[in-house]
Amino acid sequence: MTGRVVLVVGASSGIGLAAAVAFCSRGDAVVLVSRSGEALDAAEKACREGGIAGVDVIVDDIGDPGGAGRIVGQTLERHGRIDVVVHSATTMGYGSVEAMPPDVFTSVVDTAIHGTLHLAQAVLPVLRRQRAGVFIGVNSLLGSITVPQMGAYSTAKWGQRAVLRTLQQETRDEPEVHVCIVSPGSVNTPVYYQAANYTGHAARPPVPVLSSERVAAAIVRLADRPRRNVSVRVGPGNPLVIAGFRILPGLYDLLVGPLFRIAALTRRTVAPTRGNVFEPNPAGEGAHGRWPVDQ
Repeated sequence: MTGRVVLVVGASSGIGLAAAVAFCSRGDAVVLVSRSGEALDAAEKACREGGIAGVDVIVDDIGDPGGAGRIVGQTLERHGRIDVVVHSATTMGYGSVEAMPPDVFTSVVDTAIHGTLHLAQAVLPVLRRQRAGVFIGVNSLLGSITVPQMGAYSTAKWGQRAVLRTLQQETRDEPEVHVCIVSPGSVNTPVYYQAANYTGHAARPPVPVLSSERVAAAIVRLADRPRRNVSVRVGPGNPLVIAGFRILPGLYDLLVGPLFRIAALTRRTVAPTRGNVFEPNPAGEGAHGRWPVDQ
């Protein structure tokens, strides 16, 4: 029972929704943010069913340069402070760097990098004035490695990690203001099925697949006991994959393409799609994806 004010950006689906429900269950007042009002209605219901504290919703797009300021301003108007910020908003794109339309590639990258930048610039001054607060960025295993057919997402997450790591260094002058990074591997969320896709085959999360609740639990632990140093990896295979990428790059490059096709793509063929990169798909959102059904 902490009674904190928690702002969750990207709260209508996947890790963000699971984190919002987890914070609500602990007695925190949670502000849910998403670009889809319809999806937020379902998220708000899930939070109220599983929580004992107040829930607010803000419909806005963190990809809009002015969105972060509006989100933070409305949160302060309603609650007067912000104790924890969780930034989990993301879009994904499958396809080679050559095949992916430039506007799709750019939008995937912008959501992660500029979304993080705008939110940090809007909320960190608030946390500094309070002399306390936790900013948690949800990054990815792909923020530490690259994978064929996922160049847009890797670029997005490498760039986001650079912003977050720099912010960790730049907030050292405020001992009670923390910037934390969570880096999960494969998670059973709808992002794989809502992604832009130019591979010709439907995508799926590669094993081992974590639950969104497991990542949410790591986020809640960070809010309780912030860690500044680098990032918290969630997933048993992450250290091994990162070690192979860094220590044995030749072998990694030889194996990663075939393994990706086996583990991350299905046999079901699909037409090229922009997914939810530019427009939300409320019907496809939720805390969980379809794994292991869609194999």
